[in-house]
Amino acid sequence: MPVIDLPNIRLHVQELNPGGRETIIMVHGMFSNLAVYYFNIAPMLAKHFRVVLFDMKGHGMSGKVKTGYDLTSMTNDLHDLMDALGIEKAHLAGYSYGGLVALKMAARFPERVGKLAIIEGPDPSEQETLAIIDTYSKEFLIHYIENFADTTRLLAGKRQLEKNHRMYEFLFNETSIRSDMEAEKAFFNDPSVAAIPHETLLIYGEDSNCVPSGRTLASRIPNAKLVLAPGDHNVPVQQPEVIGKELEKFLKPGHRRLLEKHPGARRPRPTEID
Repeated sequence: MPVIDLPNIRLHVQELNPGGRETIIMVHGMFSNLAVYYFNIAPMLAKHFRVVLFDMKGHGMSGKVKTGYDLTSMTNDLHDLMDALGIEKAHLAGYSYGGLVALKMAARFPERVGKLAIIEGPDPSEQETLAIIDTYSKEFLIHYIENFADTTRLLAGKRQLEKNHRMYEFLFNETSIRSDMEAEKAFFNDPSVAAIPHETLLIYGEDSNCVPSGRTLASRIPNAKLVLAPGDHNVPVQQPEVIGKELEKFLKPGHRRLLEKHPGARRPRPTEID
């Protein structure tokens, strides 16, 4: 479990298929960690790509800091991580607030990003955004404990709950995370978002409160397509195979040509919204 020293933070990083010809970097959401991808979605993508996962600052096994949870600081970390790993250009996938980090990265450093996949990226201007992220992050942690603990599940689960309780306490009470997130309220209206040139896949749970956010992004990013999958805001945990297959199809070369050639071959679920 390597920890990489960057100019401003130490980040815990995991790689799958490090010899892959193309790289995808996956960004988790606030109050969770890289495990949201590690056990299901990342191994699917690692059949074709080098997959890089990392715990954002203040999360998982990465360094704990009290400030710097705004999108500019987060993308500075990601930029530094790419430099440290020798990654000139990578596809990006981000979930929840991690999706906003991916969007900001594409807007600030377009030359470093290939394709862009946003999973349940919430509109920061919505009053419910922080509550949604908080509620579903807790659900994710419970799911993680119940499904991915080892044979000493009860003991490991108790330890994990205590560990994540401390993480919540730290993030909520000792950092600028809430004010930093609230300061991003105008992000979806930023001209830089509408100027994102990358081919972009937007995946949202059909029962999610964030579907309007997906529709907003689809209307503003010129080269974006919205797909609705069964589930709610926690769709990567609820439907990892569906999400993995959508990402795999999107990232593999030639996927757009196939869609244009066979428009009638689309699955009824997930639903693609043109």
